[in-house]
Amino acid sequence: MRIVDTHSHLFVDEFKGDLPEVIARSKESGVSQVVMPNIDDTTVEQLLRVSSAHAGYCFPLIGLHPTSVDRDYAQRLSRVRHWLEVSDTFIGIGEIGLDYYWDATFRNEQLLVFKEQLHWAAERNWPVAIHCRNAFDDLCEVMSECCGRMPLRGIFHSFSGTAEEARRLLSFDGFFLGINGIATFKKSTLPEALKEVPLERIVLETDSPYLAPVPFRGKRNESAYLPYILIKVSEACGLPPEEVAAQSTANAEAVFSL
Repeated sequence: MRIVDTHSHLFVDEFKGDLPEVIARSKESGVSQVVMPNIDDTTVEQLLRVSSAHAGYCFPLIGLHPTSVDRDYAQRLSRVRHWLEVSDTFIGIGEIGLDYYWDATFRNEQLLVFKEQLHWAAERNWPVAIHCRNAFDDLCEVMSECCGRMPLRGIFHSFSGTAEEARRLLSFDGFFLGINGIATFKKSTLPEALKEVPLERIVLETDSPYLAPVPFRGKRNESAYLPYILIKVSEACGLPPEEVAAQSTANAEAVFSL
């Protein structure tokens, strides 16, 4: 089976000591491609080094994560924009979005930065990888506003909500739900919600080094663990793993033009 990890941060420090081995394990597990969303202005060089060293396997996105939006947001966004303009290796915009979980001090600034980066994607007809935590209503409001006047497509990364929340997000045409290790957690209600989600709107992701699936929960995550997520999704959807692998891979390849 061939599967795509649509969200993995293999360029961060947690992988500095053994990245070649991590990627070898990923390939052995059936992961055919890895999409790597950027974090902020401080991580772009690392991102590009890894994507260059593993060209054709690791594909970079460029963006400013909402938790990196602070008093210097304009300057930080400008530095990210600079990389967007000088490099031709990116295949989309991400990781962008809204996050009020830790701190909502810069809520208005997050909204501005999110909308600006959606414009970047629309200008280039690129997909977006969208992060949302404790900001669902604001996210839907921004998406309703922007999808009505801009050509947008992409992934709502790390979806962990209800069937009703899934329906709201999937009302935006061209968008998919990114499902990761949260689906395997003992108290997760995500498997129940997935019963209501068409397979044609699902992609798989690890979000490594974070959110390792059971039985690796609490340890460093890596792309090689994607099959554990695949199995859980196939159980929730009541479909063979081969079918989930084939369709989710086709979805990922379509959204990112891989």
